[in-house]
Amino acid sequence: MPNPSLLRQSPELVSLGGAIRALRLAAGMSQEELAHLAEVDRSYLGRVERGDNNVAIMTLCRVAQALGVSGAQLLELAHL
Repeated sequence: MPNPSLLRQSPELVSLGGAIRALRLAAGMSQEELAHLAEVDRSYLGRVERGDNNVAIMTLCRVAQALGVSGAQLLELAHL
């Protein structure tokens, strides 16, 4: 059975989620650790990394800060 979330994902959200995941893994962090630092739920962060959720700008800023980059740098890494 195909993944139904793939049918509603935008390329931009997938790219952003991939950039977050890449930075998180490069930092040696688990989703749980990053979620705690960014003050978001781990399952929500997983959906963001998969491109299933459209992240709010303030949440994006908290995630970026927890990863040690600016929001602008995160968007640039995602080619947005």
